[in-house]
Amino acid sequence: MPMQRLAVFLAALWWGGISALSFVAVPTLFASLGSPAVAGPVAAKLFSLQCWAGLGLGLALLLILRRQRSLGHFPLVGEPVDPEQLRTMQRVLTTMGFVLAAMLLALLQEFGVAQQIVTARATGGNLRLWHSVGSVMVLGQWLCAGAVLWRLAVRTEA
Repeated sequence: MPMQRLAVFLAALWWGGISALSFVAVPTLFASLGSPAVAGPVAAKLFSLQCWAGLGLGLALLLILRRQRSLGHFPLVGEPVDPEQLRTMQRVLTTMGFVLAAMLLALLQEFGVAQQIVTARATGGNLRLWHSVGSVMVLGQWLCAGAVLWRLAVRTEA
């Protein structure tokens, strides 16, 4: 039970961090600083920090979920399978999939899209396209982290 609570706490921290950064901090930066040339690099640094925090939180969640998955008994060939145990294992594996998807999106954003934004800004490339791709990736991370939080917050029988 304490590990389940820790998992919910980590998922809430991850989802809340993405929410606060994406929907409050970055829009406030652009509104307050007035110039995209000034606000942009600060926002980029914040998104980079959020990426690394998300990777750390995701890794911790994967370790907890792996432990939950391995607590079950794996039936041998020909041995009857407990349907409840099978549902639990499927739920854990699906949740792990959402964690991995969010982590992959964070890595792609950090090492792919962020570099394209810097290049587009320096060369006069399609900055709007890369900002849109980055926004979609952040939205994807937010949705995946929200799905993880939602799935982990389900009350389970002790």
